[in-house]
Amino acid sequence: MILPEVRDPRMVTIRRGGSLRDEHHQLLALWAADCAEHVLELFETERCDDARPQQAISAARAWAAGEMPMMRARALGGHAMGAARPLRGAARFAACSAGQAACVGHVAEHDLGAAAYALKAVRSAHGDPALRTEREWQRGQLPEQIRDLVLEDQVSRDTICWNVFSL
Repeated sequence: MILPEVRDPRMVTIRRGGSLRDEHHQLLALWAADCAEHVLELFETERCDDARPQQAISAARAWAAGEMPMMRARALGGHAMGAARPLRGAARFAACSAGQAACVGHVAEHDLGAAAYALKAVRSAHGDPALRTEREWQRGQLPEQIRDLVLEDQVSRDTICWNVFSL
């Protein structure tokens, strides 16, 4: 469970009553795709024959560029989650990260899902020191326009994201 019970209006688009601008929503999707892609090899090492997580990452980017409808990107995110189901450990978490990234267009808060699952993948494969290194890498990829929003959201949702943002 990575979504809050009460949504932060800063993570809800303006047209749905929040204050998140489209360009920032798109940046969240691109950042989530970067987080997922950075750990994708942990999935591909185990399941090189399954392109669903890579397709989900591409879908997140395509949605952000206005090249794919949100519903199609979200569906591809679901397929990546399907790729994760039979797996355990790092490969499973990496596929989940990709699935979450593809769903950012639907619900912006999935950005932290992508980041948190990527961190879980790294921790599963390499331990807590690697998690901290990956977290700093992720934070280094944040565009300035959304940096404060994401960092504040990490503090707010850390406990429902397995505390990976504070380890």
